[in-house]
Amino acid sequence: MAAPGAPAPDTYLRDADWYGEDLSGQEHTDVAFSGVDLTEATGTGVVFTGCSFHDCRFNLAGFTGTAFVNCTFTGCSFFSASLADCKLVGATFDRCSFDQLTVDGGDWSFAILPGADLGRAAFRGTRLREADLTRVRAAGATLRDVDLSGAELHEADLTGADLRGSDLSALDPREARLAGARIDLAQAVQLAAALGLRVDGGA
Repeated sequence: MAAPGAPAPDTYLRDADWYGEDLSGQEHTDVAFSGVDLTEATGTGVVFTGCSFHDCRFNLAGFTGTAFVNCTFTGCSFFSASLADCKLVGATFDRCSFDQLTVDGGDWSFAILPGADLGRAAFRGTRLREADLTRVRAAGATLRDVDLSGAELHEADLTGADLRGSDLSALDPREARLAGARIDLAQAVQLAAALGLRVDGGA
């Protein structure tokens, strides 16, 4: 069925077909989405507040300036989705797939993504302050100019990841996998200091 107007609070929506729908300007509060197909859906200025998404498909979807505030995502697919300047503050992700997800800008502060597989995702200029990235699998991921201050990165796999320009002040290099990761000079100094090394540019 076509995407309706914003539903009433505490609505349960199951197996709806929103394929290719333009959701611009809609607002959804306390809605439980289950099995909803949002493949190739688009939207600017959409607001989801306190919503839950279970087994929903966001494949190839494109959202700009959209807010998913305090939302939960369980078993959802974000294959090749694009999120630009979106707000996912406090969002929780469990058993979701993020292959070829592209995130440009936006605020994901306090997001909960423990153990998430971000190896084929790209985040650029995104705020992930105090996000839970415990045991995140981000080998080969792009995390450029990302604000990771205060983030939980214990046992994170950042092997071969592009971390240039990102705030790594919360990263303990002794508790993460960093082999082959790309960093800039300022980050190299920061990580060396975290290991107790003294960086001396003198002769």
